[in-house]
Amino acid sequence: MAEPAMSVTPYWELTFDADGDPDAARRDRLLAGVARHGVRDLIVFAHGWNSDRSGATRLYDRFFAPIPQLAPAARIGYVGVVWPSMRFSDEPIPDFPRAVAAEMPRRPVLDKDTRHALLETFPGRATVIDQIARMLDQQPREEAELEEFGRLVRMLVDVVPPGPQALFAADTLCEGVPQDSPDLFSGSTAALCEEFARALAQLEAPDGAPSEATPSGSAPDGAASFSLPNPWEGAHELLRQATYYAMKRRAGTVGERGLGRVVGQLAERSDEVRVHLVGHSFGARLVSFALRGLPKGVRTVKSVTLLQGAFSHYAFASRLPHDARASGVLEGQQNGSTDRWCAVTRGTTRRCRPCIRWPPGWRGTRAGSRPWTSDGCWVTSGGRWGTTECGRCRGPGR
Repeated sequence: MAEPAMSVTPYWELTFDADGDPDAARRDRLLAGVARHGVRDLIVFAHGWNSDRSGATRLYDRFFAPIPQLAPAARIGYVGVVWPSMRFSDEPIPDFPRAVAAEMPRRPVLDKDTRHALLETFPGRATVIDQIARMLDQQPREEAELEEFGRLVRMLVDVVPPGPQALFAADTLCEGVPQDSPDLFSGSTAALCEEFARALAQLEAPDGAPSEATPSGSAPDGAASFSLPNPWEGAHELLRQATYYAMKRRAGTVGERGLGRVVGQLAERSDEVRVHLVGHSFGARLVSFALRGLPKGVRTVKSVTLLQGAFSHYAFASRLPHDARASGVLEGQQNGSTDRWCAVTRGTTRRCRPCIRWPPGWRGTRAGSRPWTSDGCWVTSGGRWGTTECGRCRGPGR
């Protein structure tokens, strides 16, 4: 695959799979090219969760474009990290126009592109994805079928992963045990889908007011016709939220097992190159976990910039204010790994995309009560090392 056209040069694309293993050819081109071009400062940018390669490349192109004019004498190199993040094609990317104005099927049916993205994002799960798609298409009436749908979604995203994978999804540790297991995977799937459906109906009502029960429109052949809220629309949202959780874990995996090791390899070859890590949304989580993956003694990371970081600011805490036994999963990484930190966020969660559809008043986290915005999200903001997040879903404040 050829390198994409970019507004800056030299530019390298660094690609990782779900386990954090890099594309060896691209990694080797980066390691050799940095020395060949005499790069002094290397800016490494990682995209967030609702992205594919095309969207990530456009983001990098726009972000990097003004830098040469801001630092004309600097010898800067640029890296765009591409990792397998789930892209729901029915969900617009903020500030980017839709690439194709295609006719989308009526929710909750999975559109062709989203189904293809699921197959690429979760390799080896084709049978499970086919079953999920079939259930969303047929929308059976029995509550037991919604429970079966929940079981399939949990199987798809591997809720209880083996080995250290659980650590990559956690924000905090309590006496060494990973915390923050999402509550949406416990309890009744049917009840949760109904809550999601009610929240969707309220969100999509013209004035934001709760919708009255109305016909839901035509249903697929052989499927039952529901009145609003249709719990299968909530089931579609459950699938979206579950993939969000899986991407959270994957970002940590790619950061620690992938990017951190590549930065270490670069330091072995070119220890004079200063590395500047930048991450947006789950990319911020990715570059933060990369610090934990640095080989011992590597000090080439000189700055870390987190743009709307999609994880708790408690991740860096030595202890939590509400639980002295607990600490952040990245405790201390901000002290010894780099010289400068910057957290750039917006001050509210007016459009927290991963969380905007949680049912109003729903309490899905264990962090206790927090101030809520009009959208039903609550905002936390850290101090020197903090980011702004939606406290309900640990997602980015938008």
